[in-house]
Amino acid sequence: MANVTDLQTKYSKLAQEYSKLRAQNQVLKKAVVDEQANSATLKEQLKQRDQSLRRQEQEMDSLSFRNQQLAKRVELLQEELTASETKGKKGKSKADSPSQHGLQTQSVFNEDLQKKIEENERLHIQFYEADEQHRKKEAELKARLEELEKGAEQHQTAVDGLAKKYVETIERLQGDKARLEVKAESLEREAKECRVRTEECQQQLRRCQSELHRQMKQSSSVIQEKVPFNDTKFSDYNSLNVPAHNRRHQLKARDVASQALSFIQDLVAALLNFHSYTEQRIHIYPLDSSIEPISPLNQKFSQYLHENAVYVRPLEDSFVQLYQSITEDTVTALETVVKLRDFAVNFSSYAHFLLKILPYQLKSLEEECEAPLCTAALTAKNQELQSDVKKVTSVFEKLQNYINLLALPCVRQDAMPQTSISAVFTQLAACLHSLHDSVKEMSKHYNQKASLEQELPTITQKLCTTTECLLGSLCSLTSSTGKIATFFSNNLDFFTSSGYSPRGSAVTLNPLQAESMLANKKRAAAYMQALKRPRAPSVPYREALSNRRILTSSTESREGLTQQVQQSLEKIARLEQEKEHWLLEAQLGKVRLEKENQRIAELEAQLAAALGGSPDSQRAAAGAPPPNHEDAETEQHAAGQQTTQSTSLVGMLCTTPAVEDVGDEESREQLIKSHYMSRVGELTTQLQISDSKAVHFHSECRALAKRLTIAEKARETLSEEIKVANQKISHLQDELTTTKRSYEDQLSMMSDHLCSMNETLSKQREEIDTLKLGSKVESLLI
Repeated sequence: MANVTDLQTKYSKLAQEYSKLRAQNQVLKKAVVDEQANSATLKEQLKQRDQSLRRQEQEMDSLSFRNQQLAKRVELLQEELTASETKGKKGKSKADSPSQHGLQTQSVFNEDLQKKIEENERLHIQFYEADEQHRKKEAELKARLEELEKGAEQHQTAVDGLAKKYVETIERLQGDKARLEVKAESLEREAKECRVRTEECQQQLRRCQSELHRQMKQSSSVIQEKVPFNDTKFSDYNSLNVPAHNRRHQLKARDVASQALSFIQDLVAALLNFHSYTEQRIHIYPLDSSIEPISPLNQKFSQYLHENAVYVRPLEDSFVQLYQSITEDTVTALETVVKLRDFAVNFSSYAHFLLKILPYQLKSLEEECEAPLCTAALTAKNQELQSDVKKVTSVFEKLQNYINLLALPCVRQDAMPQTSISAVFTQLAACLHSLHDSVKEMSKHYNQKASLEQELPTITQKLCTTTECLLGSLCSLTSSTGKIATFFSNNLDFFTSSGYSPRGSAVTLNPLQAESMLANKKRAAAYMQALKRPRAPSVPYREALSNRRILTSSTESREGLTQQVQQSLEKIARLEQEKEHWLLEAQLGKVRLEKENQRIAELEAQLAAALGGSPDSQRAAAGAPPPNHEDAETEQHAAGQQTTQSTSLVGMLCTTPAVEDVGDEESREQLIKSHYMSRVGELTTQLQISDSKAVHFHSECRALAKRLTIAEKARETLSEEIKVANQKISHLQDELTTTKRSYEDQLSMMSDHLCSMNETLSKQREEIDTLKLGSKVESLLI
């Protein structure tokens, strides 16, 4: 919201500047228009003056022409006058009258000439004055025109610049406005998103708090019910717990060990080179062993240096074994790393080797100082090297002590408390840095000594090459010690941290606990391997949906079919019972039929006996076929029908049989059976139809019930969406009202500003009008 208010204030400021520039532009436009009008009037005046000048020039031309004519006429008159005078002198004697007449004409001519001369002089004076006035006015007008043109150009350039500036400011303001609008929209969107996120985060926080509260209650209840006592409260009990295996700690330990192995290998190589090149230098300087034998001290010193590999090589070998003992399936701690003890023993042997060769090295440097060509500077450098060698040896002794302290827990568990281990590691890091500094100082002093030895006259090429190799070994030793110091300082937190300890306890790890931990790890790995099973192939989502639809439809149809099968089985059971019943009835009917046939045969025999002949002979005589049971039954059935008094079955039941017809009972029984059989068939068909309809309606009702539940769920989701949409609408309406209020406030501010600008413009116009009137009055006065 603060960004939105800042944008609104910036927008209002830009709008104020825009209105100011717009008012200034209008004023400048008016000034330019006025100047253009003034320049137009001045141009018109200049045209009028040019026209008047042309007229005066034409008048001057006409006056000069007339003047020339008058001058010619005066010359003619003068010539005539001279001629007349000459003639008068010659002819005085002739007569007085013509001379008087000539004198009169001459006086007239003289007067006329005098008038013409005066007029010509007056015209010349007027012409000169008019010409002078014209020149002055022309010069003034030209100067004024130049000034006005310069002013017009200046005004035009100012107007062009202001117009350009105005256009640029308008474009800049429009661009700023568009950017600010986009920024405001983006900020509004971000604010909305932030609000939504804050709400979601608050909800998640509430859910998490409730879940944590529930879990805390559950865990506390479980602890109270299931845990008889908390063994982590007491360190003695907690020390008996087996810690969990830390695979990350093992991987980090292996990585650190691999880096340390590479640095140890570089250190071992640098130490081997340093000792071997020192041995070569002893055989060359101060006495060359190829020319003369060296001193017994240097011989003993070279013998010891020749054995350096016996003490240096085991450092690398023991550390390689230490690195190989650290694997992912082991437990790496000071109590379980047994190979660290071997490395400490080898390092102690090397430190004893340095102590053993220290006095020989010091004496060798003293022998170099006693050489005849040794200068004072070389003596000082040898003394500095003696102090450096002492420092390096003392630092190696300190390192030996710290490494032995770190190797103690693997021999005896209670040898060093856990709180002292971190102090030992920090002191070891500081000692490594001091080793780097001392080796660096020794390398610097050897370089200075080598540069001084180069100036000696008896220096040989063999000594130069040996010294260069020795300096190279010192440089590699300096770099390797620096790498080891920085590596140890960077991993100091890892070294001081206890990777394996029971929860809530800082007790050191017991080797028996380490064995139990590894056994537990193997069991857990075997258990997880046993739990791993191949995952069943997954089914695509669309196929699963289609299968679900098919399954639901098949289950519905299966249920309907099972119901139909059950009903059909019940019907089959009923029909079987009826079948058995009707089989019994058929057997009874057969027995009765046989009895009836026997009785009919007996009756026929009696009848034939009564008629006096065998029944066969009588039938043969009559030409009739032998009696058939079916014909007899049909005849009996027809006779029974004739003897019945009503057409209904009830009437058939109520009718009394005739005395002659013996098989009426059986015919009625057969009719009743046939009627009931047909009726039973119709009822069974109707029952099957009704059962099928009932099953169909039941399946439809179930499908409709499922659709109803789905529709209810959809209605609930839609109602929730409507609630959310209503909340969003209310939120948007609130934002719209706030934006409307802000824009109304801005519009009111802009309208006030425009009113003030209009007032200033009206005042400026009045001032301009007053200045114009003043300038016009001044021009009129001028």
